[in-house]
Amino acid sequence: MRVCIYGAGAIGGWIGVALAQAGERLNVVARGATLEALQRDGLSLMRGDVRTRVPVNAVADPAELGEQDLVVVAVKAPALAGVAARIGPLLGPDTIVLVAMNGVPWWFLQGGFGGALAGTRLATVDPEGAIAAAIPDRHVIGGVVHASCSLDGPGVVRHHFGNGLIIGEPSGEATARVKQLLALFTRAGIDTKLSAQIQKDVWFKLWGNMTVNPVSALTGAATDRIMGDELLLGFISAVMLEAKEIGARIGITITDSPEDRHAVTRKLGAFKTSMLQDVEAGRAVELDALVGAVRELGQLTKVPAPFTDALLGLARVQARQLGLY
Repeated sequence: MRVCIYGAGAIGGWIGVALAQAGERLNVVARGATLEALQRDGLSLMRGDVRTRVPVNAVADPAELGEQDLVVVAVKAPALAGVAARIGPLLGPDTIVLVAMNGVPWWFLQGGFGGALAGTRLATVDPEGAIAAAIPDRHVIGGVVHASCSLDGPGVVRHHFGNGLIIGEPSGEATARVKQLLALFTRAGIDTKLSAQIQKDVWFKLWGNMTVNPVSALTGAATDRIMGDELLLGFISAVMLEAKEIGARIGITITDSPEDRHAVTRKLGAFKTSMLQDVEAGRAVELDALVGAVRELGQLTKVPAPFTDALLGLARVQARQLGLY
């Protein structure tokens, strides 16, 4: 396959190394120090002290690559509009765009999903509809990553834990192309599952990280300290209950309680969330995709969400003060 990683950060790099080890010739669109490092040293994945290095064809201009069979978009949500503006040369009639990002994506209410809201464009994640226009729904396969990775430096990814990937068509159909991707990622050594409704998997992951991520960014605390404060935990649980009801209004039933999810988070120990890492590195934060979109869906479904409003307001002011939003 002609495979391109657009966004060779932590998750994109992790996926890219796996695909390259499976024998795929890897193209990468990158810029700045990452582009220079990839062209000079290739792409590296660190597991403990063990380094796996793979060669890549790294370019700054997607037009140098032309049409691809598979494009993996693995950027943070604030960078997506820029990707959409430049991705055109990579897309042929049958190109698959696997979206491996956190939060509510622009295609969330497509494929007939969402009940009365099916087909609605979410202004918080695609204000002008430019992303949907640049990456039409027919190209999209959704992805939910269950792996923790970070960057040691440009082109050097560190894998911490987790090896999971859930993929699915927005329509929920088990198409030939999504089965082809399932086989590809399985062969690449990633524990991949096919979802009958990928939006539900997106929402369930969001249900945990829409709270802990911004709270960690606000407090500067790792997850062990957040989970150890009963007042903060009560606030987080209240936000989660609001999101649980919003999800139920669009067809997503969550049977877990907030306490069930807290038990999973506690197992991470002193873990720094991706949003806290972004704040510390001075990078734009994913508030719109993680919290703003939930608030918008709450307004659309008429679910009161005062705790979600408070979380978004606090995190948004902090991010603006730091120049990260």
